[in-house]
Amino acid sequence: MSQRDDLRRSDGQFGKLPVKGPDQQKVPMGPGPFGRGPGGPMGMGLGGEKAKNFRNSMKMLFRRLGAYRYSIILMVILSILGTVFMIIGPKLMGNVTTKLFQGAMAKIAHVQDAGIDFTYIKRTVLLLICLYVISAIFTYLQGLLMSNVSVKVTYELRREISEKISRLPLKYFDTRSYGDVLSRITNDVDTISNTLNQGLSQIVSSITTIIGIIIMMAYISILMTLVSLLMLPVSFGLVSFLIKKSQKFYKRQRDYLGQVNGHVEEMYSGHNVMRAFNGEERSIAKFDEFNEELYRAGWKSQFFSGLMMPVTMFVGNMGYVFICILGGYLVIKRAIQVGDIQAFIQYVRTFNMPISQTANMANVMQSTAAAAERVFEFLSEEEEAAEAANPQRPERITGRVTFKDVHFGYSPEKIIINNFSADIRAGQRVAIVGPTGAGKTTMVKLLMRFYDVNSGAILLDGVDIREFERKDLRANFGMVLQDTWLFNGTIRENIRYGRGDATDEEVINAAKIANVDHVIHYLPKGYDMELNEDAGNVSQGEKQLLTIARAVLADPKILILDEATSSVDTMTEILIQRAIERLMKGRTSFIIAHRLSTIRNADIILVMKDGAIVEHGSHDDLLSAKGFYFSMYNSQFEGASAS
Repeated sequence: MSQRDDLRRSDGQFGKLPVKGPDQQKVPMGPGPFGRGPGGPMGMGLGGEKAKNFRNSMKMLFRRLGAYRYSIILMVILSILGTVFMIIGPKLMGNVTTKLFQGAMAKIAHVQDAGIDFTYIKRTVLLLICLYVISAIFTYLQGLLMSNVSVKVTYELRREISEKISRLPLKYFDTRSYGDVLSRITNDVDTISNTLNQGLSQIVSSITTIIGIIIMMAYISILMTLVSLLMLPVSFGLVSFLIKKSQKFYKRQRDYLGQVNGHVEEMYSGHNVMRAFNGEERSIAKFDEFNEELYRAGWKSQFFSGLMMPVTMFVGNMGYVFICILGGYLVIKRAIQVGDIQAFIQYVRTFNMPISQTANMANVMQSTAAAAERVFEFLSEEEEAAEAANPQRPERITGRVTFKDVHFGYSPEKIIINNFSADIRAGQRVAIVGPTGAGKTTMVKLLMRFYDVNSGAILLDGVDIREFERKDLRANFGMVLQDTWLFNGTIRENIRYGRGDATDEEVINAAKIANVDHVIHYLPKGYDMELNEDAGNVSQGEKQLLTIARAVLADPKILILDEATSSVDTMTEILIQRAIERLMKGRTSFIIAHRLSTIRNADIILVMKDGAIVEHGSHDDLLSAKGFYFSMYNSQFEGASAS
């Protein structure tokens, strides 16, 4: 499977990382009862990915936070204090308004010695400024504390994931797409980080604000508080109705957006083929069909979503009308003061924001639990078998490889290598042949201990490879694969990847042996030329020669070669074949071959079919046996002569 296929997103789109599936796309913005919030009533979105076990995932996440309990406790205290100081503000401002009103009314009534108590107002305003400054400082400090906790938790998770990757067996990556693994490392950890950074403190301050405001509203007037709270179910009901109407259209919009993007990507990537078969009209017709459906779904979803704001604004404004009328009546009855109406309206306006935030955070916590579940799932995956207690460290490896009664299967119920034995002397060449999908790379994976044999043993210089540490074992192998791998960096750095302590002279000498030195000198900046993403500024043949130079520099005792000339021109193929011949000289070599003409001189040929070794021997012996190898060999040469 190609990387392109691995990174295909579930909505039919492509991207470097599968960062968002359809259920993680942006949700429609909808208003809360008295203001606008994301996605529905009180900010409730349409929902993201949900955890299979929310409680267990959150328990594991909070267990992680246990190491920072004192920071979190201090954050909670600062958040509560900062919120309380903010809540007191409207009531004090209401008192100022009352003093101004009473003073003004006394003057109008010509009350003797009447006037506005500016001393009280000045003290109250100064107190308000102090409260707001202290609240701002507390809010800043609690944000700083949570940012610090978030950064540390994220750092620890990424470090553990990085270390975990090196301990996971290859079978884990063979059974999962690269995109899924990358998504856990990047997107899921980022989701946890963002929630810790903003979510916890927001939940604490929102809950404190809700409780505090209800207390202050009830302190001013229980009757006005009940009227205000009665407006919430009305707003909830209307918004819920509109969300149900819009949800299905948003889903259709996401589905057709994925189809439009997928179609455009396919037509763009296969543009030459599409035009060669005169497929322009069919492509445009298909695009128009998808685009028309996308337009209809988008229009209807926006229509219902657009109704949320005016509907809830209407309900909210009606609520303010009732509050003002009731407040005026209560002032006349001397049940409350004039300034209390102003304070109450401020509390009502402030009340909606924390409710929206709390409802929205409930949705965010679902996504966070799902992300945490995926991360902890990854960290709990079964690791490679433990290293030997007393690993072998031979001073000198010659390259003799012995297969001794080897049995192996990717699953216990399907054994694909049965009782295989072979003794390969140092310096011999072993070819592994078979049709596509026969399992030729299985032998390579066993040699390098990406998988362990079910029974039997593979010996290196007479020592079971399970007695080596994996890094020591793999240090004796060099690989030149059909799919080249070069990273962003200079040509010199890419060659030196074979041996990090190599000198510049050794790098150049390896390039000369690999027949690539003269090519490098013609490139801009030579050995210091930066290879761009996917090494697109060098040809496929040059990439192969660079990987051969890397293997030369590593100076391995055992060489693994995947057919490296299948996608290059004839002249480059000759250069690569010469370089490979030099590289194999004096080394035990395992050659995964597709063209049988290239492995006639191999000392041993392993013939694989349907994942099992069906024949092994020399080229002449296998031809004499007139078995599967004989049929493969003749079919290739009959095809070549026919063409």
